[in-house]
Amino acid sequence: MGDPVVLPGAAVRDRLAQEKNVWLSTVRPDGSPHVTPVWFVFLRGSWWIGADGDSVKVRNVETFSRVSLALEDGRFPVVAEGEAVLHRGLFPEKITDAFATKYRWDVSAPHRPGRDRVLLEVPVQRWLLAGVAQ
Repeated sequence: MGDPVVLPGAAVRDRLAQEKNVWLSTVRPDGSPHVTPVWFVFLRGSWWIGADGDSVKVRNVETFSRVSLALEDGRFPVVAEGEAVLHRGLFPEKITDAFATKYRWDVSAPHRPGRDRVLLEVPVQRWLLAGVAQ
């Protein structure tokens, strides 16, 4: 394993707490990128994202777990890379509470009838902040 990932400074942590959308980039089976805006919470060094269990992003992660995430403001880039882990079934209460607080939303509730919800957890392996890789 490499060096431990250093958490970003206060300004970035504030953005992670306040910004509503992050662009999630996954890889399709043919190697092409799939990029989509998603709601997220950031807790204890990991991004958490709710998704329908049969969504393109989940199918992609099941095949190739490496992902990138980027906040929307390109003037002050906040990009992270990591390996996504799928959580099915019971969602950690701290995570559901964080989504409820940030979005007033139940991340575990299906968007479409008969669909299972999953959580993607992406522990940060590398930050790319304002052009400086960690």
